[in-house]
Amino acid sequence: MLLLYAARLNPRGILCQIETVTMDDNTGQVLIVDDEMDICYLLSVILKQRNLPSKFVNTLSEAQFAMKRELPSILFLDNHLPDGLGVDFIREVKTNYPLVKVILITAYDSSVEKQAALQEGADFFIGKPFSKATINETVDRIMNLSYYAKPSV
Repeated sequence: MLLLYAARLNPRGILCQIETVTMDDNTGQVLIVDDEMDICYLLSVILKQRNLPSKFVNTLSEAQFAMKRELPSILFLDNHLPDGLGVDFIREVKTNYPLVKVILITAYDSSVEKQAALQEGADFFIGKPFSKATINETVDRIMNLSYYAKPSV
């Protein structure tokens, strides 16, 4: 079991809360947030072939609840969801769970959207449609130990 501490700072940079997060058997767990069930199933199958357990939800509110119950290592996040934009959710994830790697996936694959996602803290950006190879390459980069040693650019 791994015990992690996440510090929350207020807008002035003053420590306002310390949260304890326990990670054990769900290390490596992947959470998929997409309102298209076929995308959820496709990603789940690709991840299962890599022996990476995954769960999926269809809204941001469901994602918030799921992340409080089980902290994933990787978050696949669609941008256009019924209850908001994934890009707006990235900052919340990175503030509350800084070790979670966020991969934004979207059909709106413009350079403006990509830049916004990366500025908010996304670790990777993948346009739809995507290939199995693209998913595998991205997961490989995340799981590469040298990746963790360097901040993502």
